[in-house]
Order: sequence, then C-alpha cells, then structure tokens
Amino acid sequence: MLVYLITQIVEDKEAIEIDIEESDTKVSMVARVAPDDMGRVIGKRGRVAHAIRTLVGAAAAKDGVEVEVDFDG
Repeated sequence: MLVYLITQIVEDKEAIEIDIEESDTKVSMVARVAPDDMGRVIGKRGRVAHAIRTLVGAAAAKDGVEVEVDFDG
C-alpha cells in the first residue's frame, strides 16, 4: 500500500525505495524518494505524510501490526 500511495504522488517513480525492518511487535518502513519529490510527499504542514501514515497504519492494524513510516529524500 505504501508503494502505491507514494507512486501516485511523486514524479520520479524510479527513485522510490522502501526499506522495511520487522520486529516482534512493530514494522518500521522508510520510504526514500528523489529530493525534488520530498515536498510532494510531505505536503503543506506535513498533511500528506500524516495521511499516508494514517492509511498505512489503519491497514496494518487490521492485521494486528503496528507500523511506523518515515520519509527520506
């Protein structure tokens, strides 16, 4: 889901990289995008980033998993 959401926002789709680290209780994801696309992913006042975190977190909660999403450009 994270990859789909980000590909809909950014212009340089080939620069997207998602790093995933799993532990017993939590999944940490770091989405890397092109520096020129960071503004699009974060959005004004962080609203887009917050929306992405909310959607991914809600989808993961259905499976009983806690997710942390960070962005890097």
